[in-house]
Amino acid sequence: MIPAALEALRQTFSPLLRGVLLKSMGLALLLLLGLAIGLEAALTHFVHVPSYPWVETTLAVVAGLGLVFGVVYLMPAVSSLVAGLFLDDVAERVERDSYPADPAGRPQPVLRALFYSLRFFGLVLVVNLAALLLLLVPGVNLVVFYVANAYLISREYFELAAMRYRTPEEAKALRQAHATQIFIAGLLITPILFVPVLNLIMPVFGTAFMVHLHRRIAPLPVARGKDGALVIEGRAM
Repeated sequence: MIPAALEALRQTFSPLLRGVLLKSMGLALLLLLGLAIGLEAALTHFVHVPSYPWVETTLAVVAGLGLVFGVVYLMPAVSSLVAGLFLDDVAERVERDSYPADPAGRPQPVLRALFYSLRFFGLVLVVNLAALLLLLVPGVNLVVFYVANAYLISREYFELAAMRYRTPEEAKALRQAHATQIFIAGLLITPILFVPVLNLIMPVFGTAFMVHLHRRIAPLPVARGKDGALVIEGRAM
């Protein structure tokens, strides 16, 4: 597992994925900026304070810190959405570079990829907002944030990588069969979310890591066609 993570990290910053990384980071920044502007507008609209300079200054500082903290909590949801949009680009390059002898996986249909991206975005957003409600409980909040995102990120990234070779039902069953190993992988990569700027690499790094993990824990689904040729999800070898 550690070798897979290190190889994914190397590829993330290599020329192989550098172009995709820059595009995904740019999109993530735009989404975070839009969410931050929306949060600030909501605070301005719903919160009315006395027009005393010291009150305004204090609230401006508190609001600024709150926005920064809120953006950190929104990063997992944003990274999940970006990952879904760039998954096939990242996975195809990793497969071609690391497994050139194997057939490439199938890109997800556009509507299916969009559906899974939006579903994952909504799920992660709800879970992290729930974790935010525990802010006043010292320690518990960070533990919930860490464990919940490790589970969600590992689950969804792995299934997305596996679905390039399997049906959604098969990918889910494979993930459930190796749930502990995949969750541990999530525990390894989730700390990146706590590091500003570096957390922007999560969509590319997480996808590359799960492509390698998928290849390591299960062989590609192989069957024999009518002519006797090896077939992987409808591809003759």
